[in-house]
Amino acid sequence: MPAPGFSLPSQDGNTVSLKDYRGKWVALYFYPKDLTPGCTKEAHNFQRDQVEFARRNAVVLGVSVDSADSTSVSAPRKG
Repeated sequence: MPAPGFSLPSQDGNTVSLKDYRGKWVALYFYPKDLTPGCTKEAHNFQRDQVEFARRNAVVLGVSVDSADSTSVSAPRKG
């Protein structure tokens, strides 16, 4: 069964829609709150494996009830 369409604000102020990733695998994960130990560990693990996801034509999208401003502050940085 296909996932229902959605559009949500991203941490950088853009709108992200599921249709933007048509033709790719999408790993969609939900986390309850920014800057919690579980959220941070999970996000870092996804970031660590980013090359493997890309190799498999997949993207990772994280969804939280926190505001986009809160998420942009807590988002893991590349480097």
